Amino acid sequence: MNYGEIKNCDIANGTGVRVTLFVSGCTNRCEGCFQPQTWDFSYGQPFTSETENQILELLEPDYIDGLTLLGGEPFEPENQQVLLPFLRRVREKFPDKSSKSIWSFTGFTLEELKREGSHPRCEYTDEMLAMINVLVDGPFVQEKKNISLQFRGSENQRVIDLDKTREAGSIVLWSDGIVENR
Repeated sequence: MNYGEIKNCDIANGTGVRVTLFVSGCTNRCEGCFQPQTWDFSYGQPFTSETENQILELLEPDYIDGLTLLGGEPFEPENQQVLLPFLRRVREKFPDKSSKSIWSFTGFTLEELKREGSHPRCEYTDEMLAMINVLVDGPFVQEKKNISLQFRGSENQRVIDLDKTREAGSIVLWSDGIVENR
C-alpha cells in the first residue's frame, strides 16, 4: 500500500487534534473528489514499518485525540490488508478506545462493507470495522455538495458512531458529540 500524506495535528478530519493518514488507491473515483491524485494505487510513498512507527510516535502526546484514515480509499481490499495489522498495533499501544479514537472515511456505505460478496468486503473488513469508532460513509456526490456539513462533503454521506451502532444493533449517527438513532 502507498500513502499520499500524513498530517500531524489535523483538526479537520474528526474531533479534536488528530493524526491523519491519506492512503492511496480508490476505485470509487467520485466526480468532484478533492484529492483525485489519490485514486492511483501507486501514488505517494510505500507504507512501511517505519511509517507505522512514525504514526505511532505521532499519536503518543496526550493532546492527540486519535487517528483518522482517509484517502484514496482505506476500504479497498488491498489497503485493508495492510491497514488491519497496523490498526492492531494502534489498539495494542492505545487499548482505551476513548483515549485514542479511530475515525475512517470511506466512499462505500456501511451496508456495502457488510454485504457478503460486495466490493470491497473481504476477510479483513469486519475486524477493521471493529477497531473504528466513527465511520464517515458514502460516496461524495457533486450534486449533493454542502460545504456547511461537519466532517462530510455531500448530504448523502453519514457520520456513524460505530461504537453506539454495535451496542444498538442499528445505525446510530454521530452529530457534534450527540448521537441520534436512525
